[in-house]
Amino acid sequence: MQFQPLEIPDVVLMTPKVFGDERGFFMETFRQSEFEEHCGAYTFVQENHSKSKQGILRGLHYQYEKPQGKLVRVTQGEVYDVAVDMRQSSPTFGKWVGVHLSAENKQLLWVPPGFAHGFYVISESAEFQYKCSDYYNPGDECSLQWNESILKIDWPLVHGHKPQLSTKDEAGQAMEWEKCPKFI
Repeated sequence: MQFQPLEIPDVVLMTPKVFGDERGFFMETFRQSEFEEHCGAYTFVQENHSKSKQGILRGLHYQYEKPQGKLVRVTQGEVYDVAVDMRQSSPTFGKWVGVHLSAENKQLLWVPPGFAHGFYVISESAEFQYKCSDYYNPGDECSLQWNESILKIDWPLVHGHKPQLSTKDEAGQAMEWEKCPKFI
């Protein structure tokens, strides 16, 4: 596995070694010892799998009291995945990074606790899988607006159309720092 810290160094893009031939392929998607060496000593307690149609945007979500780190990957299709640093004490507070994850590139992204996270489906559909370092707690979840003007996220919108959002994501908060919970 190759580990590449991004512009926000705590967010790490992981590229597995893929062994393939005419029969198919094999790859190791997670090894605790290597993950700890490059990303930190985290334990995963929950794993999720979602499927979404093209144009769906999920996020930008984070939990305030019990922040989740997420190790994410796409097993079918392609998404644009975004992490926003919500840690007030960080030199990259309020900054974001985004990467294309796909079944074809087989890359994984580590989004540590203290980040808002979201993804936008580029392909006809996509299956998205992720491990979490803490349990989902709906009463603790916050959502930022996908198009928050302070962030200026450059979403690769298909045909320039507004993404389809859930009711919860449609009601996401603006980044008015005094109203939106942040991490110390």
